[in-house]
Amino acid sequence: MNPLDNPNQTIGLGVGLTIVLAGAFMAVAGTGMDYVGMLLRWTHLLAGITWIGLLYFFNLINAGFLKSLDGPVKNVVIPKLMPSALNWFRHGATVTVLAGIALYFYMYSKGGTGAVALGIGGLLGIIMLVNVHAIIWPNQQKIIAAVSKTAKDGTPAPAEMAGWGRTALLASRVNFMLSIPMLFFMGAGSHFK
Repeated sequence: MNPLDNPNQTIGLGVGLTIVLAGAFMAVAGTGMDYVGMLLRWTHLLAGITWIGLLYFFNLINAGFLKSLDGPVKNVVIPKLMPSALNWFRHGATVTVLAGIALYFYMYSKGGTGAVALGIGGLLGIIMLVNVHAIIWPNQQKIIAAVSKTAKDGTPAPAEMAGWGRTALLASRVNFMLSIPMLFFMGAGSHFK
């Protein structure tokens, strides 16, 4: 089986390639590395790209696409697409924030600069994480369950499903908006002296 046919195996290959390339770089450059700081930063970046990439996908592509589908097609697409996408989304959010908090305290225990800027970005990220787990995911769970039941039993969707979708969409749009200053402050932290 080709490991590129399986995304989890592809991730494993990417991690392995990173280890080989980092080792070769250090051997050639003769430089040491802050392994703890680098591992925390790398984890934070990988998880953050996963989280924010999916956030942008949901807001810029998926929301409009799902609106364009009729009921029977939605009943097929939502149960197949959304559980996996939302799984990566919410776990990406959690790992991003936890790794970011660990990295923040690790860096500033060593006297890093830009703590206030990174703190602002981090606070926005924490607000976004709360939106993911307290608003977006619970409402999406209800929608997925209702659509799956409709597809299985042929029963009409519950009337309150539109409200769940609207609540999840608005919380996602708040996160989309907050991601813009959050990314600025996360990137700008080392540039503020």
